[in-house]
Amino acid sequence: MSGITRREFVAASASAAALAAAGPVHGGARETLRVGLIGCGGRGTGAAEDCLKAAGDVELVAMADLFADRLKGSRAHLKPKIDDGRCFAGFDAYEKLLAIQEIDLVILATPPGFRPIHLAAAIEAGKHVFMEKPAAVDPAGVRKVLEAGRKAAEKKLAVVAGTQRRHQKPYVETVARIHEGAIGEIVGGRCSWNQGGLWSRERAEGWSEMEWQCRNWLYFDWLSGDHIVEQHVHNIDVINWALQAHPVRAVGIGGRQVRTAEVYGNIYDHFAVDFEYPNGVHVLSTCRQIDGTDNHVGESLVGTEGRARPEGAIEGANAWRFKGKAPNPYVQEHADLIASIRAGEPLNEARAVAESTLTAILGREAAYTGADVKWDALLNSKLDLAPAKYEFGPLAARAVPAPGRQR
Repeated sequence: MSGITRREFVAASASAAALAAAGPVHGGARETLRVGLIGCGGRGTGAAEDCLKAAGDVELVAMADLFADRLKGSRAHLKPKIDDGRCFAGFDAYEKLLAIQEIDLVILATPPGFRPIHLAAAIEAGKHVFMEKPAAVDPAGVRKVLEAGRKAAEKKLAVVAGTQRRHQKPYVETVARIHEGAIGEIVGGRCSWNQGGLWSRERAEGWSEMEWQCRNWLYFDWLSGDHIVEQHVHNIDVINWALQAHPVRAVGIGGRQVRTAEVYGNIYDHFAVDFEYPNGVHVLSTCRQIDGTDNHVGESLVGTEGRARPEGAIEGANAWRFKGKAPNPYVQEHADLIASIRAGEPLNEARAVAESTLTAILGREAAYTGADVKWDALLNSKLDLAPAKYEFGPLAARAVPAPGRQR
């Protein structure tokens, strides 16, 4: 693969759009919804499976990934009826897939650092989108996602994110009750994703620095955004959803206490953040990925008339507990997306997931810098973690952040 400059990488979407002359399916205009998968790792393969389970009139017609071996493994697992000419590998694989006119919907499941570029290209090409969370890893990417969301609305294209709790029946019913006043005025809350470690990839002979970082993407800031962004965004999204707002500022701490080996790149292993929302509401956010520790994942809110656990319970004057059956939320989010496309009323979750992503970035930057970080300043900041070039070769990782040192 020859080198692709960052400018060329972003501009590549324009050529894809020019080739995508056929518009996507709307309101049942086409019998079968044709899907393309961009990002064939474990999550992308799982998302494709969930999409195929969500409706009987969906077909996977093309696949793309940075690495040919990941593409091969996903293809062997999914067993789609796709010939080799519709399977693409490399940094430009996404634009080749988006150039296929008959594709109606694309699944974006590459590492998050690529998400803003791929989303913008997909919308420019006239495709409906399911994109995994988070939406970006820095403010520059968040701004691209917000703009793509606006363009999607203008084009009547759907954008649904992998924040599946928004499609999970117990959460949906609990948050609806919160919005109706079941716990009164919200005065505070907390959210957490504390667990053991996840997978990692040691360097292999023959891999360049860029290849190793992309294969070991969880542990590099420009690819994952750190685990507060990549994983904890789920819980943060629930808080924003329940409060119907995003924070105005954050202060936080964090560090790299246990995962200090080279394989863990340049990210932290724990964070604790105080998010301040409008009207002086404070939410404590904690997340940790350290082996040998106890797991605790969830959200809670305190109001003037009770407490709520958005996963399905309310305590207080309006006590209630979810007792019904709940469909698989990973399938339901695709079912809701497909139904909205068929009805000609496409869902658009771009702004919601962009704001939840920036909330997580706000917490990360508060911990990284030791500063009192404000929402507006961060959103408009020049912070951009993307590499200068997207090519296999040398790529120096940024130093592990230390509070008090400017990034």
